[in-house]
Amino acid sequence: MKNTLILFMMLAFSVSLYAQQPKTQVINIKVSSQCEDCKETIERALAFERGITKSTVDLETNTVEVTYKTGKTNPDKIRKAISAAGYDADEVKADPKAYKALKDCCKKPEDREFDHSGHDH
Repeated sequence: MKNTLILFMMLAFSVSLYAQQPKTQVINIKVSSQCEDCKETIERALAFERGITKSTVDLETNTVEVTYKTGKTNPDKIRKAISAAGYDADEVKADPKAYKALKDCCKKPEDREFDHSGHDH
């Protein structure tokens, strides 16, 4: 009987520890990235956001894959963080002030001051 009680208590403790562990989730967000500088800026901005454990920008698809802890953040907060860095994030438009501060090569082609077609990033 004593062994059964100890086993039950250990099981209950293990379950409570598991329940306290933050769950992680992965989301892909469409971003307005243009070059390697954009990739670095977005990934750096997300590295400092609470609850985000990993982010990787894919310049071929203009998406960022974000791994995050569901108890610490959510997709809306992640999109807002990308916007605050100056980039569109799905339907959330880039913060105008942050966008204006981006390098010319990081802006959308229609907003660039001069042609970067030969510019290799």
